[in-house]
Amino acid sequence: MATNKPEAILNFVYEGLDRKGKKIKGEMPGKNVALVKAQLRKQGINVNKIHKKTTNPLANFSKAKITPMDVAIFTRQLATMMKAGVPLVQSFEIVAEGLDNLTMREVVLGIKNEVEGGNTFAGAIRKYPLYFDDLFCSLVESGEQSGALETMLDRVAQYKEKSELLKQKINKAMKYPISVLFVALIVSVILLLKVVPVFQDLFAGFGAELPAFTMMVINMSKWLQSYWFVLLVVILGIGGAFSEAKKRSAAFNNMLDRMALKAPIVGDLVYKSTVARFARTLSTTFSAGVPLVDALVSCAGATGNVVYRDAVLKIRDEVSTGQQLGFAMRQAGIFPSMALQMVAIGEESGALDAMLDKVATHFENEVDNAVDGLTSMMEPLIMAVLGVLIGGLVIAMYLPIFQLGSVV
Repeated sequence: MATNKPEAILNFVYEGLDRKGKKIKGEMPGKNVALVKAQLRKQGINVNKIHKKTTNPLANFSKAKITPMDVAIFTRQLATMMKAGVPLVQSFEIVAEGLDNLTMREVVLGIKNEVEGGNTFAGAIRKYPLYFDDLFCSLVESGEQSGALETMLDRVAQYKEKSELLKQKINKAMKYPISVLFVALIVSVILLLKVVPVFQDLFAGFGAELPAFTMMVINMSKWLQSYWFVLLVVILGIGGAFSEAKKRSAAFNNMLDRMALKAPIVGDLVYKSTVARFARTLSTTFSAGVPLVDALVSCAGATGNVVYRDAVLKIRDEVSTGQQLGFAMRQAGIFPSMALQMVAIGEESGALDAMLDKVATHFENEVDNAVDGLTSMMEPLIMAVLGVLIGGLVIAMYLPIFQLGSVV
C-alpha cells in the first residue's frame, strides 16, 4: 500500500492594501495561492500581487539537520496547542507552518498524514527513530492510552528542554578551552615554520654558541620543516582511528565513559550531570504512570554513561525481585547520599516522582555552578599554557640578542 506523501507548505510573498488603504507586504506560509489569499482576506488585506518565494537552488543539496532542540520546540508547541483545545491534526498543521527548518516541517507533515490515515501519534513518531527515541515514544503512547496526551506532551517538553539545556552548558564549558588551545597550537606551528628560520639565519652570523633553549627551539623548527607532512598524517590518522573506534567499538566507548568520570577537572561535572539525567528521566517516566521497573530500563540508556547504565540495570533487577529502590541504589555505591536520602523519603511518603524531580533540579543547579567555576578556573590555566607556548618561543628567539647586548 502506497504511503501518502506529506503535502508541502510553501512560502508566498504578497503585496496589498490593509483596511485603512495603507500599502503592506510580507510573507505567509500556505499550501497554495488560493488558501493564502483567503487567509489574508480574513485579516482584512486586499492582495494585489502574490507569488511563491524563490528559494536558494543549493538548499536541496544542504538540508538543515534536525537537532534535539528542534524536537523539544515541536513538543512544546504541540503541547501548548492541545492544552488550548486545538485538535491534534490541526495542531500539526499550525506547528508545521511556523517551522523554519524545512526538514523538521517535512517530518511533522509526515506524522500528520500518518495520524490522518488512522495511525496513533506514538505509532507515527516511531517511524522516525532518528529524531524520536524509545523514551519519547513510550511516554507519548502512555499519554494516549491514559487520555491525557496534552499533559504528557507538556512533561516530555519540559524533560527535553532541561536535558538539552544541560547538554548545552556542558558543551559550552568544553568548547571554549579546546578552541583556544587549538588556535595556540596553530600559532605555535606557524612560528616554528616561518618565524624561527628567519631568526636562525640571523643568528648564523653571530659566530657564538647559542643558548641551549634557543638551540632546542631551532632543532624543533628544523624537524617540523622536514617532517611536517608525517606529523599531519599521524594527527589525521589518530583522529580518524579515534572517530571510527567511537562509532564501531562498544568497548572503546565504555573505556571513555569510565575515564570521563575519573578525569581530574571535568570528572565531577560528568558525575553530577549523569545523576541529574538519571533523576530527571526517572521522575518524568514514573510520573507518567510507567511502572518503576520499565522506567528504570529507559533511565539506563538516558544516563549516557556505561558505569551508570550497568548500575541502573542491576538496580532494575533488584527492584523487580521486590527490593526497595533506595536500598538498591545504596547497594550500587555510585549515587550521592543526598539522592539516596531523597529517594528513601519519596518511597516512604508515596511522592517518589516529586522527590526525584527535586534531586534532578538540585544537581542541574550543581552543574550550573560547576560550569561557572570551571570556566573561571580555565581562564588562568589557558593563559599559563599560552604563555608557555607562545611566550617560550619568543623568549627563545630573543635570548641570544639579550646575551649579545650583555657582552657588549
